[in-house]
Amino acid sequence: MPRSDELRALSEKHSAHNYHPLPIVIAEADGAWVTDVDGRRYLDMLAAYSAVNFGHRNPRLTEAAKQQLDRVTLVSRAFDHDQFGPFVAELADMCGKDMVLPMNSGAEAVETALKTARKWGYEVKGVPADQANIITFEGNFHGRTTTIISFSTDADAKASYGPYTPGFRTVPYGDVEALRAAMDGSTVGVLVEPIQGEAGVNVPPSGFLSAVRELCTANGSLMIADEIQSGLGRTGETFACDHENVVPDVYILGKALGGGIMPVSAVVADSDVLGVFKPGQHGSTFGGNPLACAIGREVVAILRTGEFQERSRELGAHMHRRLGALPGDLVREIRGRGLWAGVELHGKARPVSERLMDLGVLAKETHETTLRLAPPLTISREDLDWALDQLEIALKG
Repeated sequence: MPRSDELRALSEKHSAHNYHPLPIVIAEADGAWVTDVDGRRYLDMLAAYSAVNFGHRNPRLTEAAKQQLDRVTLVSRAFDHDQFGPFVAELADMCGKDMVLPMNSGAEAVETALKTARKWGYEVKGVPADQANIITFEGNFHGRTTTIISFSTDADAKASYGPYTPGFRTVPYGDVEALRAAMDGSTVGVLVEPIQGEAGVNVPPSGFLSAVRELCTANGSLMIADEIQSGLGRTGETFACDHENVVPDVYILGKALGGGIMPVSAVVADSDVLGVFKPGQHGSTFGGNPLACAIGREVVAILRTGEFQERSRELGAHMHRRLGALPGDLVREIRGRGLWAGVELHGKARPVSERLMDLGVLAKETHETTLRLAPPLTISREDLDWALDQLEIALKG
């Protein structure tokens, strides 16, 4: 097998992706650990940006995938299949909603939710044609499609892609009064990350999500919760909205819904919302395919036990206690919930992430000065402590 440096050179020469990855090439993964092509092991404190909540090669998930691979993986949407009905019913039940519209990527699911809100606004709320607005928040990250980057406040994500899609109003994250002022009779939805992941694991002020819920209800607008990163056990509850006992009108799910095996996403809402779509009006070639549904069903079954939510609460509390004891001259702030943290540094985070890699731990910077930590929910306390020990060493240079 070629060495890491040879494979990275090929990637850099031929790929248009520009994600600034760490300088290793992953070849294998198991549990909380990954192995590069040179045979070196690393503890994954990134969990593939929260896509692998339940550990790499989780035996329950891989077995569900293997069983489905022996049956049928893809069918034309002209036909139904035996995994589709159970998947959407079980996911809807877990969310306390009526209907599910499955897609593939998180961005597809966000786009679907935006279309849903507009169609609902015109056909149910009665907003005049082409007057609907959707409110979003500064620092958001919902994907990289043209419509989604139209309401981004990140110059790297947005610059040079205009003209931009109209119909969005952006207000400061966590600012209830700014949200109240931005809403009017044509506001069909408020799109919110219960915790902003890409922005640096930003947790809103206490009561903010409850206020969003109250304002949406009072204004007759949909509360749309993007739980793609924050949901499915990551923060110690099934959904991050659960921390304030808030139930949005629409859930957007992805990442961990595919169990780290394949891209799976979904929009979940009641029938008076998602029911605005009639047959043929919206869909996806691969959304809800048999393999995706089989994996998604097992993810839902795993979450039903509550085991991983409890692990995230307990290990997350331990992780945050240790992070909170880091020297103030090195760390400016610790943010997050459960097994999810943003470590805000006084200086740049990239050198720290590279020193961590040399010590055998994978973590990555975001927005220059924040190091994100999101280990698999299956991580042992011993492995977690070892990784945090390495973080202390890396911070000291």
